[in-house]
Amino acid sequence: MMKICVIGAGASGLLAAISAKEQGADVFILERNTKIGRKILATGNGRCNFTNVDATHNHYNHPSFVKPIFEQFGPDKTINFFEGLGIEPKIEDQGKTYPLSEQASSIVDVLEYELDRLSIKVFYESFVDKVSFKNQKFHIKTNHQTFISDRVILATGGKALPKSGSDGHGYDIAKNLGHKITPIFPALVKLKLDYPYLKQMDGVKIKASAELMHKGVSIHYEYGDVLFTKYGISGPTILQISRKANELLIEKEEIYIKVTLIDHLEIKDLIERFKKLRDKPIEMALIGLVHKKLIHPLLKEAGIHKFLEVVHQIERKSLMRLIHLLLDWRFLIVGSKDYDDAQVTAGGIDIVDIDSMTLESKIQRGLYITGEVLDIDALCGGYNLQWAWSSGYVAGKYAAKKI
Repeated sequence: MMKICVIGAGASGLLAAISAKEQGADVFILERNTKIGRKILATGNGRCNFTNVDATHNHYNHPSFVKPIFEQFGPDKTINFFEGLGIEPKIEDQGKTYPLSEQASSIVDVLEYELDRLSIKVFYESFVDKVSFKNQKFHIKTNHQTFISDRVILATGGKALPKSGSDGHGYDIAKNLGHKITPIFPALVKLKLDYPYLKQMDGVKIKASAELMHKGVSIHYEYGDVLFTKYGISGPTILQISRKANELLIEKEEIYIKVTLIDHLEIKDLIERFKKLRDKPIEMALIGLVHKKLIHPLLKEAGIHKFLEVVHQIERKSLMRLIHLLLDWRFLIVGSKDYDDAQVTAGGIDIVDIDSMTLESKIQRGLYITGEVLDIDALCGGYNLQWAWSSGYVAGKYAAKKI
């Protein structure tokens, strides 16, 4: 019987283990934590956005690599799999899918039950120091003992949310076996800005459009909640933009976030508004138009430092600058929060050395690599978990079949 070692009991590793066991293999899991699925519990604010019914290969950074994996195990099969374990899916806006219980623990509980049902042993608190291949067997050295297997499935995750156990050690394991690692960086993460009035804006949450600007061109647009913080900017729209932002920052490019506070009005509409309010203090003329905590930063940037000055006394140049800021407020991006705050890792094990049908290594036969540790990622919305399920299932299937 084929003996398979799965390194990591996250989403991808769990599906890999179950899939391999269903194919008749003898499977065991090495997990550094005391419980399985630590990162699953943190997804979707504890509700677990476990897939997206609209997910296709085109949602990922390397679509042609993802396509054959999704053709074997995509969102439909994922939902069917979890329904078979007792999870009732709840589909929300934009295809986001949650368990009806709205508890991430439901997903972990049914997976844990399935491991028990299939007699898949998990060795907890097992940190893998090294994986080597000799005499046609894999030798997996941990802090407790050395395990021997016919196949290894590497499912350690990336570096995002290291408290969950994904500290990037999987990259070292892969490198020691001959694999290249593409540049890695945090994605789906809050951004840091260089702006003098952030402390005054801290805590402001608004609905607005946000665009990533590079060389004067908008390269990513989102609309939704934007949250200003003392270090920069956050919110769902910003998380979606952050991957491309960090990619450009690595290349030392100058990039900006453009926030449009007022989408439904044009320059002429705002000019007319200020004409009607010409006898009001400029500060009062903005009340009801934008969040109160944004008024002083806007006025200061427009060069208006007398907040009680009436509108008709303000220089036209400053007033037009203010109008421009309401429609096009730009902030220099200087970085992002670290992996502790990131939902996913961008970059990873180079896919050129991975078989896109089976996820077997082209460098070390018998080694299968799956999930976030690979250079595959996507935006928020259940896509990254879907990749974890899909890649895990496929890797497990082929690892068990190959002789």
